[in-house]
Amino acid sequence: MNRLLVVSHLLSLVIVIFGLTMLFPVLVSLVYGDGGLRAFVQGMSVCLVSGALLWLATRRYKRELQVRDGFLLVALAWLALPAVAAVPFMLYFPDLSFTDAYFEAVSGLTTTGATIFAGLDAFPPSINLWRGELQWLGGMGILVLAVAILPMLGVGGSQIFKAETPGPMKDTKLTPRITETARGLWLVYFVLTLACIGAYRLAGMGWLDAVIHAFTTLSLGGYSSHDASYGFFDSPAIEAVTILFMLLAGLNFGSHFLAFRRLSLAPYRHDPELGWYFLVLAGSCTGIALYLWLSGAYGDFPTALRYATFNTVSMATTTGYASTDFNQWPVFASLWMLFLASFVSCSGSTGSGIKMARALLLYKQVFREMTRIIHPQAIVPVKLGGNVVPNAVIYAVLAFSFLWMASVVVMTLVLCASGLEIVSAFTAVIACITNTGPGLNQVGPATNYASLTDFQTWVCSFATVLGRLELFTLFILLNPAFWRK
Repeated sequence: MNRLLVVSHLLSLVIVIFGLTMLFPVLVSLVYGDGGLRAFVQGMSVCLVSGALLWLATRRYKRELQVRDGFLLVALAWLALPAVAAVPFMLYFPDLSFTDAYFEAVSGLTTTGATIFAGLDAFPPSINLWRGELQWLGGMGILVLAVAILPMLGVGGSQIFKAETPGPMKDTKLTPRITETARGLWLVYFVLTLACIGAYRLAGMGWLDAVIHAFTTLSLGGYSSHDASYGFFDSPAIEAVTILFMLLAGLNFGSHFLAFRRLSLAPYRHDPELGWYFLVLAGSCTGIALYLWLSGAYGDFPTALRYATFNTVSMATTTGYASTDFNQWPVFASLWMLFLASFVSCSGSTGSGIKMARALLLYKQVFREMTRIIHPQAIVPVKLGGNVVPNAVIYAVLAFSFLWMASVVVMTLVLCASGLEIVSAFTAVIACITNTGPGLNQVGPATNYASLTDFQTWVCSFATVLGRLELFTLFILLNPAFWRK
């Protein structure tokens, strides 16, 4: 109980700071006079008051936090912040249930992009901006939490990088000071966001759409201010800009940071994931385009390539934008894109899933085991980026991958048991645990998650947080040893 109270004291400050982020939609509501001002002012008041009351109630439990406190703080923050982020939704839409409001907020903060809303084109600008801002904050938030906040609790930033990147980057310090690294990562994120806003504006978007979509592109979140997503714009130029920045956001932000810092492309050449990242994406875009063309989905190859490239990159990077209803494509193409979402994003990116580094290590481990069967005495080290990967890292990757797949199976069975048909259940779980958003059938890109029951919605909400925190941060709380002194 003391541990929970100690962590709650720091959580109260996080809630207060989070409440201040509602000032942006407040300003937008004032500029546009869109009727959303009251919802955000009251929502911000709820955050500030509840945070202050929690701080007063727990202030005598303030002490230096321990490693286990850090895990508890991360879990509680990602579970509690969506509840306060949902307040403006509930105030503006009085008929909206807490279940649906929480799902919309948690889907935003975890950069999932699954939505229960329809009629986005008619929404107040401040509401759509808040949805985009949630994704932008969530995109870099988990990285900054890893390299800036947790070290203050006694967990070194390098340890977090080891958990996030099971490759050569695990022993690489970006800067001598963790706070300097955090500032650097945020600066890169901010600069890329500004560049994306400018590029969208030049490509033909209005300023508000440019800001919202830049937020949701750099975070690989996928929320749009239009029901038709990128089908609304139907612009090759806008799609090209989106593809470029989705590709950049899917790369390791550590590599971006080093490249910005040194004004050199060398960090990208030394990134062991980068080559496979682009190779898999290029091969998949070309292959899906050929498949769609030959199957008659599109009359010519250039058209097939345009739609295949945009939607494949979007799904593979776990963004979740759609320029067409790919649920109408031959099922192989759609399932392949969901498969890509499970592993293509690089470690240290704003994307989710197993990550490319882990996928490479799994492949190399399979190859090593086959070699050992043929040559039992052979010593076959697993290498990534020219460096030997310790067996301890391999074991951690195997454990993570097993837990990830087991979670997918269990949640799919739970959704099926609740009455959801198998394709919708399976793709909803994949789309949520990879933080991608659209699935197939009942949760396809042309529909949304509003048709799910409350129970099914909570299962999907849990899957989004589980995927964003990479499983162990939540599951470790279920271990009785965690709570023992």
